[in-house]
Amino acid sequence: MKKLGFVMMLIVFLLAFPKSGEASSSSASIFLDGEPLNLSSGVQVANMKGNVMIPIRVVSENLGFKVGWEKASQTVTVENSEKTVRMVVGSQQAELNGAQVDLNLAPVLNGPTTLVPLRFVSEQMGLDVKWDNQSKAVFLSSTAPPATEVEIDPGAGTNPGNQTPPPAESGNKTSLTGLSFSDNRLMIATEGAVTPKVFSMAGPDRIVIDLPDTVYSASFLSGHALNAQNGGNMEVTDYSDVTNIRYAVFSDNPPTVRVVLDLTGPKNYAVTQESGIIIVDLNAEGEILIPPVPPVTGNGKKTVVIDAGHGGIKPGSISLSGKTEKSFNLDIALKVEALLKNEKNINVVMTRSDDSHLELSDRVKIANNLKADIFVSIHGNSSTSSSPSGTETYYTRDSSKSLANVIHKHLAKATGLKDRGVKYGSLHVTRETTMPAVLLEIGFLSNKGDEAQLFEDDFQNRVAQGIVAGIKEYLKVQ
Repeated sequence: MKKLGFVMMLIVFLLAFPKSGEASSSSASIFLDGEPLNLSSGVQVANMKGNVMIPIRVVSENLGFKVGWEKASQTVTVENSEKTVRMVVGSQQAELNGAQVDLNLAPVLNGPTTLVPLRFVSEQMGLDVKWDNQSKAVFLSSTAPPATEVEIDPGAGTNPGNQTPPPAESGNKTSLTGLSFSDNRLMIATEGAVTPKVFSMAGPDRIVIDLPDTVYSASFLSGHALNAQNGGNMEVTDYSDVTNIRYAVFSDNPPTVRVVLDLTGPKNYAVTQESGIIIVDLNAEGEILIPPVPPVTGNGKKTVVIDAGHGGIKPGSISLSGKTEKSFNLDIALKVEALLKNEKNINVVMTRSDDSHLELSDRVKIANNLKADIFVSIHGNSSTSSSPSGTETYYTRDSSKSLANVIHKHLAKATGLKDRGVKYGSLHVTRETTMPAVLLEIGFLSNKGDEAQLFEDDFQNRVAQGIVAGIKEYLKVQ
């Protein structure tokens, strides 16, 4: 997993500090999205020649960026999924994605600690930073273009050929930002208000969802390849009612996006909608319903959202043997889903059940609008060094710490890998969700020993069973 949350926070920290006087972790308060950031005991921040310098330990432990240290060449590497920064102790020349750039101050060795210029790092990550001189506090905001999370927002789109793109976002139009199908439910994420027109058709059987005054968002385009008709499809497997999901620009005036569920036969459904998520639920019985109320989550059952990290154009990390993290994440998630479906008191919803692209914000919307009881995101870990190994669990909010401790207890036992413990990390999906939420790093794809087990079916089955055991213990479900 691309660990961006921690690094972003540290980067912002450098930008926010004043340029004179000594600074340390105890001389200023740091807030991320209004929540205080507590640095490890003994961590010292230095002000050198007007530059705030931060230990690489803070970047890796607190912010969650991928950090590498080559002792022989005294080189520090900081990575996210878009950028790689290399800095050498004593040199004011750094590399940004292979291009040479200048530093105001070179990284330095301070005893056993390497200090790097926080301003330089933060400027690459795009955080919004404010320094309050009166309160001596740094205020970091992730409302800037999100590059601090598990995944980074995509850049240019994937529109193939020289096809004419669909209408761009403009004015007060609604934007389609994501599609997902899980547990026989179609979930459509939008940015802006829209009243869908939903109806069924025969010959062949299908359900049609028209989104008036709606266009593709830039993020949707970057994750979904379009054909010559400005449309595309998502193949559906493992569900007997649906064979395919199609989407296309149905009309340019007014702009309308049409989504079609291709069915194997006539099917009842219910449509629910709240705050940016439209759910077409094929589990409904009886008459077709379109109530303007929050989605039904299962007759008193506990609702668990399982999130397979990455997907589609975002492969995540690549293992030593060339396997993708997105495939590993999905394999584990599907095994967890299968086990949870056997639990009569649990309603399980997947953010994705195939190799589809889904924005971080859409994953959060699905969980929040379902009013889920817990959210579990599944990932494989990675490092620029082949040495790190083991299993770790991340949480952001205090309300999630108990869930993290319970699931990690079962997960670490199931993997049998080095227990790296439960850690704080400011990750989008664990920070912006409103229910207890955790992100599981099962093992390191960059470690030979870990990778040898991660893709084994027996190992994945044990991991899935461990995750489910933790979920059941936390929810007190028998």
